[in-house]
Amino acid sequence: MRSNHVDTDFAAFVESRQHRLLRSAYLVCGNHHLAEDLLQGALVKLALRWDRVREGDPEAFLRTVMYRDAVSWWRRFRREDLSAAPPERLTGSDDVPNRVVFEAALRRLPPRQRAVLVLRYFDDLTEARTAEILGVTVGTVKSQASAALRKLRELAPELSDLVGKDLC
Repeated sequence: MRSNHVDTDFAAFVESRQHRLLRSAYLVCGNHHLAEDLLQGALVKLALRWDRVREGDPEAFLRTVMYRDAVSWWRRFRREDLSAAPPERLTGSDDVPNRVVFEAALRRLPPRQRAVLVLRYFDDLTEARTAEILGVTVGTVKSQASAALRKLRELAPELSDLVGKDLC
């Protein structure tokens, strides 16, 4: 039976996870406003199914919705900048924190590679769970992670300690 007030379990769930989920959404789409929209849309979908999902793994449901919605958005509104020459390398200086350089490099990755890295290394999900969320195979997750890490090393060589070869 649904009531007109917000379910206290749902509110507690959102309160305890919203900041981390918003950060994940930002890393995936690279824009604060889009990240807020992405998370809000996923929370609406979760709220509509809360009675069925609450006993299972609501965070897994939410992440699946969020990342699949992001992929759907990319497919509809993707704007690729094709050029004959490769992009210039990002350069960092000692006064620029690694985080800023990393986020700039992450934004330059293709959407699927970015999503794989966020799910695998930021959200600390397994390859199998990442594959399930993105609707791809484990092999695709492995190859996309490897390609993304290689590209990050090219874009931001100053982060080589963070993006070590042992992660591939």
